[in-house]
Amino acid sequence: MSDLNPAIVARIAEAMRRARRLLFITGAGISADSGLPTYRGIGGLYNDHATEDNFSIETALSGSMLQANPAITWKYLHQIESCCRGACFNEAHSIIAELQNHFEVCVLTQNIDGFHRDAGSRNLIEIHGDIHDLHCTRCDYAITVPDYSSLEMPPSCQRCHALVRPRVVLFGEMLPPHAIQHLYAELDEGFDLVFSIGTTSVFPYIAGPVVQASQMGIPTVEINPTDTNVSHCVEYKLAAGAAVSMRTIREAYQAALN
Repeated sequence: MSDLNPAIVARIAEAMRRARRLLFITGAGISADSGLPTYRGIGGLYNDHATEDNFSIETALSGSMLQANPAITWKYLHQIESCCRGACFNEAHSIIAELQNHFEVCVLTQNIDGFHRDAGSRNLIEIHGDIHDLHCTRCDYAITVPDYSSLEMPPSCQRCHALVRPRVVLFGEMLPPHAIQHLYAELDEGFDLVFSIGTTSVFPYIAGPVVQASQMGIPTVEINPTDTNVSHCVEYKLAAGAAVSMRTIREAYQAALN
């Protein structure tokens, strides 16, 4: 059941009216309206079930499996990418990009679908990468592909014939240093309002900015149909989908300006 309490929406709009810098932290739930599954992490599409190869999805999509048996890792990367194929960003992504006309906006996303980038978000931290960005594991060859339909499995480099991989964070791998540095720089500058949208906030780098903002008295908003690891500390909770929530918030903010 969706809960778009008008009084809460009005208070969020008022907080936006007073804000200059906004942080949006997004997870798989924001892409649900695009038809993508709300998988946990990079591969929770499989929930807690073993894959058909009898590996957990965390094992199949790990950096160590990519080295030991790249065909297994690429098989499941291909399945995940095929879920994104033909889909595109939705109204929630568009509204966040649109808000750049009124605020300084930073987007921190766990998603690897590239939808925020496609929607036009500029100050974007893709903390887990983008499944469409590929690079060679040996040389400096890199390419961005629209999908995996024309790739051999597993793909090899056109220059040196070594293994090619997507620029995503697999299980057991470190987060990209440039993304972490970008996030720290944004957090150091501070935000006036923090949104958490469609993420269970299981990772500390996703929950941390929300918890920290809450402790500092900065308004925090969670948009998620279910309770999550940050639900207990946010100031405003909308138990609804991302697109309908962002549409309602935008309308309330526009009304508050008049």
